[in-house]
Amino acid sequence: MEKLSKQMHPFQQYPEKVIQFGEGNFMRGFVDWQLQQMNQQQLFEGSAVVVQPIQQGLGEMLAEQDNLYTVLLEGILDGQTINSSEIITAINRVINPYDDFQAFLDLAEDDHLEIILSNTTEAGISYVEEDALDMTPPKSFPAKLTALLYRRFQLNKPGFIIIPCELIDRNGDKLKELILRYSTAWQLDDAFKTWLEERNTFCCSLVDRIVPGYPRQKADELNERHGYIDQLMVKAEPFMLWVIEGPQEIAEKFPLVEAGLNVIITDDMTPYRERKVHLLNGPHTAMVPLGLLAGVETVEEIMADPDFSGFIDELFTEELIPMLNLPQSELIEYAEQIKERFKNPFVRHELTSIALNSISKFKARLLPILLHSLEENKLPKRIIASLAGLIVLYRSNQFTIQDDAQVISIFEESKEMSSSEAVTFLLSKESLWGADLVACGLADTVSHAVAAIESDGARAFIQQLD
Repeated sequence: MEKLSKQMHPFQQYPEKVIQFGEGNFMRGFVDWQLQQMNQQQLFEGSAVVVQPIQQGLGEMLAEQDNLYTVLLEGILDGQTINSSEIITAINRVINPYDDFQAFLDLAEDDHLEIILSNTTEAGISYVEEDALDMTPPKSFPAKLTALLYRRFQLNKPGFIIIPCELIDRNGDKLKELILRYSTAWQLDDAFKTWLEERNTFCCSLVDRIVPGYPRQKADELNERHGYIDQLMVKAEPFMLWVIEGPQEIAEKFPLVEAGLNVIITDDMTPYRERKVHLLNGPHTAMVPLGLLAGVETVEEIMADPDFSGFIDELFTEELIPMLNLPQSELIEYAEQIKERFKNPFVRHELTSIALNSISKFKARLLPILLHSLEENKLPKRIIASLAGLIVLYRSNQFTIQDDAQVISIFEESKEMSSSEAVTFLLSKESLWGADLVACGLADTVSHAVAAIESDGARAFIQQLD
C-alpha cells in the first residue's frame, strides 16, 4: 500500500487563517478536526499553519503525508455507536522554529492570520528566565509568542484572537500575564503593551475530548481497511466540548457554533469549568479507590457492574448535581453524556491510570462539594465513602501508590496507627486537603466508613449505603 498523500486524496487548499502551536494527538483530533467540519460547510474556508513547540516534533512525518492524516471516532454518542474514519486536510504546513526561525517570524506579515491556538502541555505556559528576544528561538512557548506578537506590532498590523487549550485554569489569563512579563523583562515599548491590551483578545478556554492517539494495536488492520498507510492517524471519542470565554464577536471570525459543533462562547466559563471538574472528573475520582479495592479494573467495568453503576448514578443525582450553579436540566443532560462516555467499549480506561495523584484530585474535584454539602446540613454519603476508600487504599500494602512524595510519607506514617487514629491524623493534615477536616466534623463518620470497608469490603459497603 502507498502512504497517504494528496495524490491519492486530492483536496481544496484554503488560505492560512490559524497559527497553531502544537501538532500532537490532541490538537489534531480536536482543533484540526473542528476546522475540517467548518470547511466542509464552507463556513471558515481556512487552514492552520502549525508551529512545532519543541525541536523534535511531527513536522517531518506530516510533510511525508502532505499534512494529511485520519481521525477515527469510536464510541457512543446520543445512544448511537460511532465508528468512523475521516481524512483531515486542515493543516497547510508545519514550521519548525528551531530550524527556520525567520519563517516563524514571517507569520506576523500575513493579514489572513487572525487566530492563534495552542496546546503545548500544562508545562508549556511557563516562564524561562534565560529567554531573550534575540534568541532564535526562545525556549518557552510564551516567549516565542511574545516575539511573534512584537513583530506583528512593529508592522502596525491588527492583533489576534488567542485561545490556548492547555489544561490549566484560566489559561488565557496566565498566557497573557507571561507575555507582559517578557515584555517588561525585554524592555519592549510601552506602546507594545498598549497594543497587546487593545488589539488582541486573550481567551480562557476549557477543552473536553478523550484522544487516545495512534491506535498502535490495530494500525495494520486499519491501514488495510482504509487502503493506505497512515503513520499519524488519531483515535478520539465522538464527544467533544469547547468552552471559550470571550466576546461573542469571536463567533463571526471563528464560526464553530454555526457549524453545529459543541462549542460554547461565554463571558464567564467558571460554571462550565466547575461542571466538568465536578461532574466528569469527580465521578472518576470517586470510583477509583472503591473500584480498585473491589477488584474492578476499568471505567467501563464500573458502569457494567450493578453495584458500582448504581453508586455512580446516585452520586450524580443526589450529591453532585444539586450543589452546582447551572440549570438542573442542563446538568442532568451533561451527566447522561458523561455516563455514556464512561461506557465507551472502544476505550480501556484503567482505574490505575486515573488513580495517579488521587489526593490532590479528591481535593480539587470532590472536597468542595463535600464541604458545600456540610454547610447545607447535608451528608454526602457517597463522597464520604470515596474519601474513606481513598484512606484504605493509600494505607494498604496491596497497591502501588503513585502520588507526591510528601503525601506518600504522611500515609506511611499513618500505617503505624490504628484505623481510627489514622483517620483523625490524616484528616487533620491541611497539607493534604487544604483544610482541617477533623474541625469540619468528619472524623467519626469517615472512621466508621473506613472500619466498614476494612471489615466487609468495598462492595459490601456501597451495597448498604442506602
